[in-house]
Amino acid sequence: MERGRIMMFILLLGFFSAQAQLDEEKEKQLQTVNEDTIDGWKFIGNTNLNFAQSAFVNWVAGGTNSYALNGLTTFRLAYKKKTFTWENNLTAGYGFMIRSDIGLVKTDDKFDFDSKVGRLAGKGWYYSGLVNFKTQFTDGYSRAGSTDIVSRLLSPAYLIGAIGIDKKFGSTYSLFLAPVTLKSTFVMDHTLSNAGAFGVVAGQSYRAEFGGYLKFSFQKDIMKNVNFKTKVDLFSNYLHNPQNIDVNWESILSFKVNKYISTTVTCSLVYDDDIKIGTHTDANGQFDQFGPRTQFKEVLGVGFAYKF
Repeated sequence: MERGRIMMFILLLGFFSAQAQLDEEKEKQLQTVNEDTIDGWKFIGNTNLNFAQSAFVNWVAGGTNSYALNGLTTFRLAYKKKTFTWENNLTAGYGFMIRSDIGLVKTDDKFDFDSKVGRLAGKGWYYSGLVNFKTQFTDGYSRAGSTDIVSRLLSPAYLIGAIGIDKKFGSTYSLFLAPVTLKSTFVMDHTLSNAGAFGVVAGQSYRAEFGGYLKFSFQKDIMKNVNFKTKVDLFSNYLHNPQNIDVNWESILSFKVNKYISTTVTCSLVYDDDIKIGTHTDANGQFDQFGPRTQFKEVLGVGFAYKF
């Protein structure tokens, strides 16, 4: 409960900070052509591919030979016709590292797609419906070098269907509020479903939750060749522990060196009260206690970048 309050506070702080900045620039932006006033299709895509390598020979300070490859792709396809809008966003990332001591270790793995339709209600507000789908590509293990599988393709997978209102201000930020939301969790792997992983009842592969949903997104060039993008998803289950808010927060900071070279820093924070993570190990080093914990991931990459 306390973590949920902290996450909500951080979200609101970020929102009001962004709002204050936008209010200061509102008059300036209104003098320019707003891309959301232009009808038709728009497509934006970015691909980043980063490679790293380390080698050591008689290096007294120590070290392990390794190779690392990370890829991140984002696509946005949007359509506007008078008072109707349709937006589609895809983020897919995968990365791995090969170490001479433990072999291949996964460093990133995500698939996140959402589609949102809206009809103008007035003054930048839209009546909207949203569908979001998240999963991963390959198996995940409890620790590097372990054979204990804790996640797989479609285990878990999350499908959210939400109806609400959407506030937009140009292409800078969007705030979607949905009091009517169905969140579905899928665990298609039999071993994981039989263990009751990710909140499903043991032996079942599907769980449905009904609640409220908030999605906030912000994107802006904060200085020349530097872009900041962040999005936060919050979900509260009306029927079971509504105070335990599910949080999925991702931020991407991109530094463009030239047309084909860039640096990206990606940070992800996840909290889900239904995901039980090992919190204590026994004398043999095996987890014997499990509970919800805040998950955090950071990926830094320097390499090839291409914008569509």
